[in-house]
Amino acid sequence: VLSGHIDTVPTGTLPWTRDPFGGEVEGNRLYGRGSNDMKAGVAINLFIMEALEKMGLRLAGDVVFESVVDEEFGGVNGTLAGRVRGHNGDAAVITEPSFLRVCPGHRGGRTVHITLRASGGIFEEGKFPSGVMDQLRHFLNSLKDFEEHRRKTAPEHELFGRSADPVPVSITKVHTSPWGTNEPITVPETCKIEMYWQLMPGETQEAVEREFFDWFNGMVDASPDLFTTKPEVTFPIRWLPGGMSPNPGPLVSGLRTCAAKVLGSQPAIAGLDGPCDMYIFHQLGIPAVLWGPSGGNTHGADEYLDIDTAVAAAKALLLFVCDWCGAVS
Repeated sequence: VLSGHIDTVPTGTLPWTRDPFGGEVEGNRLYGRGSNDMKAGVAINLFIMEALEKMGLRLAGDVVFESVVDEEFGGVNGTLAGRVRGHNGDAAVITEPSFLRVCPGHRGGRTVHITLRASGGIFEEGKFPSGVMDQLRHFLNSLKDFEEHRRKTAPEHELFGRSADPVPVSITKVHTSPWGTNEPITVPETCKIEMYWQLMPGETQEAVEREFFDWFNGMVDASPDLFTTKPEVTFPIRWLPGGMSPNPGPLVSGLRTCAAKVLGSQPAIAGLDGPCDMYIFHQLGIPAVLWGPSGGNTHGADEYLDIDTAVAAAKALLLFVCDWCGAVS
């Protein structure tokens, strides 16, 4: 199975210097939203199918090409639908941008939205109001405790042994009040925080969320004068587990051997530093790896693909498909 998702994240409000849907090429880079994540990977898979046909190659085994949706925001229902409908194989390659690494595993991810609330305004009897800012300061200062706990308790995994921080914790958004002089100068009454942290393969939703709530509720309960209103916690995106391919040996070794013929040396074996839909294959017992090109600014403004790496990834994958499925002519 050659799989890839065609959906992308939104263009966002960050300033693009190029048309996000223009497909502009400058030097070795192709710019555009989704160019790297992961329309290039879908194009590689489509190239494989076209090349097999145009070269008149017959295979002893079947190749399934699928383009799925609902990956970027964690639904993975497109990938799941393909499996439920029976479009399966004895192996799968998902052409995410792996930076020419063979990735039989990937991290998981959890996203939480936290809303802080307090009285605001500008004048208050006896003291200047702080609104939610004291709560926000306390939350950010306490975050290091959760980060340290994650690093100590998360299981080690060989695919991520070289990572400086194998289970990073990030604050991805902080929003208080509208910006500009058209808005009144006031202390914000609400603050919305988006927090995202990554997980190792094998960690369960129950354990990961228990860790979070033990830390978060402990922080809030220890400062009742600060948190007079209990913060609201919601999970906007479904649980995304980490994944590790079952019996990846033959798939990994075969793909590395083919890639070495193109690259001149065997590519690294590593874990992808983020969640994706590959775990669906893993949970059904289908060996699967990530293999794809390089690029940059992924999910950001001026996302781009390194074209030469896409060509190399496509050549290596074509060799692998012919080897795995048994090209007979």
